[in-house]
Amino acid sequence: MASPKDKNGTGQVTYEFPYMKPKEKVSLRKFLYNSENGTIMSRTPSNWAKLLIFYAIFYTVLAALFAICFQGLLATLTEEYPKWQLDRSLIGTNPGVGFRPISEDTSQGSLIWFKASDPDSIRPWTKLLDDYLAPYQNETLLPGEGKNQEMCDFDSPPKPGRVCAVEVSKWEHCNSENDYGYSKSSPCIFVKLNRIFNWIPEFYDDVNDLPGDMPEELKAHIAQLDESKRKQVWISCRGEHPSDREAIGPIKYIPSHGMPSYYYPFTNAPGYLSPVIAVHLEKPALNRLINIECRAWAKNIQYQGGRERSGSVHLELMID
Repeated sequence: MASPKDKNGTGQVTYEFPYMKPKEKVSLRKFLYNSENGTIMSRTPSNWAKLLIFYAIFYTVLAALFAICFQGLLATLTEEYPKWQLDRSLIGTNPGVGFRPISEDTSQGSLIWFKASDPDSIRPWTKLLDDYLAPYQNETLLPGEGKNQEMCDFDSPPKPGRVCAVEVSKWEHCNSENDYGYSKSSPCIFVKLNRIFNWIPEFYDDVNDLPGDMPEELKAHIAQLDESKRKQVWISCRGEHPSDREAIGPIKYIPSHGMPSYYYPFTNAPGYLSPVIAVHLEKPALNRLINIECRAWAKNIQYQGGRERSGSVHLELMID
C-alpha cells in the first residue's frame, strides 16, 4: 500500500509505492523439486505426508460407511423372493401377456413375417422358438437338471417345494421337427403369462358367471369341461378388426384353451417353467397383414386394449 509523505512542509503530499518485484519464473524441474527450500511441487515432504494421511483416513472412513450401508441393504434382500410383492411392488398384480417368437430386431416390433416356401425366411423364427423352448424340452438346462419337477394334474398338485413339468409331448405338431408349422403356412404362436411372484389367479369356473365379452367358442369349451378342470387361466385369440377375423382362419389351442391352476402361484422354486399355450393358426390368409389380439381371462386380470394395453398382447402376422 502507498504511504503519504509531506516533503519540506510545503503541504504537498507525495505517495511512495513499494517496489513490486516481478514473479520469479520457475522451471518445471524446480517446481518438481526445489533444492533451495526442499519442496516437492511446492510442498515440503512433511506437508505431503500429512496430506496423504488425511486423505487415507477420509476415504477409509467413507468406504467403511458405504460398506455398512450396502450390507444393511443386502440384509433386507433375499434371492428366494422379492421384498415388495403384489400390490406393494412396481409390477403390481396384473400379469402381462407375452408371445413367442418375437423378433430380436426392435424395428420389426410384434410382426411375424415370413415366406413359407423359403427355408431361409422361416429359419430365424423357428430358431427363436427352439431357443425359447429349449428348457422345456431339455431338463438338463434347468437348475438341478429338472429333478425338482413332477407331473401334475388337477387332482394331484405339486408337493411343497416342487414344481409341475410342462408336457411338451402334448404340443402335437407344434414342434421343431415340423418347423412349428411355419413351412406349411400354418404357424404356431406360443402364448404365456408374465410371472408375478405369489400371484394367484381367480378363475372363471362358473358357467353362469362368465363375462359377456368372452368369445362364445371359449364359453362352450368351459361348459363342456368337468367342473374340477375349470380352474384355469383361459386364453383366446382373434383378429382385432372384422377383416382380420375373416383372414385369421381356424384357431386351435394346444394342449388346451387354458393354463391350469396347479402352475400357480410362481414362488421362484428351482426348475419352474411358465405354462405356455401353442396357438395354432391352421389356415390364415396369405399375402396380407393380419392383426391379432390374444387375451388372458381371469377375474383378477384387468383387460384394456389400445396403447395402454393390459391383460392382452397384440401381434401381426404376414405370410407371403
